[in-house]
Amino acid sequence: MFDRVIVVDWSGRGTPSPARASRDAIWAGLCEDDRQEQAYFRTRAEASDWLTARLAEGGRQLVGFDFPMGYPVGFARMLTGRDEARALHGWLAERIEDGPDNRNNRFEVAAAINARLGGGGPFWGRPKARRIPHLSPLKAVDHAALGLAEKRRVERENPPAKPVWQLMGAGSVGSQALMGIPVVHRLAKVSGARVWPFEPLGPLTLAEVYPSLLAPSVATSGDPIPDRAQVRLLARALFALARADRLAALFDTPPEAAEEGWILGAGHARLLQEALAWA
Repeated sequence: MFDRVIVVDWSGRGTPSPARASRDAIWAGLCEDDRQEQAYFRTRAEASDWLTARLAEGGRQLVGFDFPMGYPVGFARMLTGRDEARALHGWLAERIEDGPDNRNNRFEVAAAINARLGGGGPFWGRPKARRIPHLSPLKAVDHAALGLAEKRRVERENPPAKPVWQLMGAGSVGSQALMGIPVVHRLAKVSGARVWPFEPLGPLTLAEVYPSLLAPSVATSGDPIPDRAQVRLLARALFALARADRLAALFDTPPEAAEEGWILGAGHARLLQEALAWA
């Protein structure tokens, strides 16, 4: 059982979010006994500092991030020589640069990976006005020819989840993953947290979540900022399941999850919806 649940709606943007709380920015929802709150962050640096402070408070905490923490089978070995997502996390953390004002090199890192694997992919998506060799603004990738799947198993089984290779466009998650995985890597290193499902659960556990599993409740929440509603409702649902000792089923995963990762709650949307009524 966890004493606190935090859900984070991440962002891969390259400039600070507006000073006024807005959508399409970083939001965090915290839920514990007698306390529920949501926090807004203009930059990833601000969010990282806040998360570091929360994890340092101790207790049993589950922190969910709404971006993929793994890639299709085989990608980790191509870059690190090992079939381990955590090795890939470290590899990305060494190369991704992220300034205090959100300026970053995600497109350049993606292009360098494409060049290393032959130049045609697997990543795609960039501003059309920004010419970056080996990174197409539109999808023109034959993933099968690269020996990689276009989607992880969890994305194939949970449409409309987007592939991790897409860096721009409506619903895309590729940029969030490139900018979020290094943060998860550093948080785990500093706090001693476990990164699920690549590591066993621990008192501090970091996991991938998908707030769209509660899309019907978000749509009827009345909140003008869907991002805020998503983190509030999913944190509340997961905490309710933890208090009722019904969270264990969400941690069951298929074999591919050991390398690709998995969305906590995938296949259990109905249970998450029901849990909102208990909270």
